[in-house]
Amino acid sequence: MDEKLPDEAERIARKVARAGIAVARRHVFLCADRENPKCADADRALQAWMHLKDGLRKRGLSEEGGVLRTRVGCLRICEGGPIAVVYPEGIWYRACDPDVLDRIMDEHLVGGRPVEEFVIARRRLPDDEG
Repeated sequence: MDEKLPDEAERIARKVARAGIAVARRHVFLCADRENPKCADADRALQAWMHLKDGLRKRGLSEEGGVLRTRVGCLRICEGGPIAVVYPEGIWYRACDPDVLDRIMDEHLVGGRPVEEFVIARRRLPDDEG
């Protein structure tokens, strides 16, 4: 018996649900460029990315836990990396190696307090809703 394959919209909807977009409260972007690394060497950046993914999952923050994560090729700082930014607060961090990422996950994402000694910029994006 041939089952009808789900159409593209249904497949995308399932992926959106699995990613936790509907319950997202924060989004972490981490510069982990493997092709043209500038702010941190490629192996260091990949180690940071893997640590962030695992750490969010272990803390129950990924998927339905309310924290999205995206690996990006460049956040345009190109120094002192790996660089990360947490939205909606717009807190930018330097030196995001595993030990610093642990502090960001525990103190900022769970505790609500930025890790001041690693903050390099602040810029909350304007809320245009309404």
